[in-house]
Amino acid sequence: MQKLLVSIVALIALVFGVVIYNNLPKPEPQALVYDPPRTLESFTLQSSLGNDVTISNLQGQWTLLFTGYTFCPDICPTTMANLRKAMPDLQKQAEHPVNVWMISVDPQRDTVERVTDYASFFGPEFVGVRAEHPQLYPFVNGLGLMYSIPDEGATDYLVNHSAAIVLVNPDGQRQAIFKAEHVMGEIPSVNMTQLITDFAIIASQFD
Repeated sequence: MQKLLVSIVALIALVFGVVIYNNLPKPEPQALVYDPPRTLESFTLQSSLGNDVTISNLQGQWTLLFTGYTFCPDICPTTMANLRKAMPDLQKQAEHPVNVWMISVDPQRDTVERVTDYASFFGPEFVGVRAEHPQLYPFVNGLGLMYSIPDEGATDYLVNHSAAIVLVNPDGQRQAIFKAEHVMGEIPSVNMTQLITDFAIIASQFD
């Protein structure tokens, strides 16, 4: 009789614990999460993969999309290096592979060969993509990002561009955007610790 009573008490405690857990506030990502995810317009871009990429190349994986260019002196190498450090932690959080696309916003100087060399330096998960402005601008704008186009004939110039990172889910849809932190005197960059935390929440809800 005592064993039965202990079992009943244990069962009640378990049920009570489950009820409390289910009613606890769930952690919310600080990133801007699109609910529902947003469809991307079709596109064709040149890539470091040795062939053109389309929306089908975003399917079956998580992809972090970042605009940059190989002549960038600060934001781009910093963000790419930070993503390389974060990659092991990101891979642990999801069932699908995680990749990074560095989208060059400097087609005048960034050839396929150049973006290939640049992206491959950071690891096999990094893909460099490029296109001429007529194809590039609608794609970048559709991601909710921006970049500046230099004056015609300019050879030594900087390209202003978004420092945010867009997350595309394994269905090839925009799932979230991680905004950069702007601190006086520092390079605008996405907080990687927060990105990893947010990605874990987003991926767990998707997978």
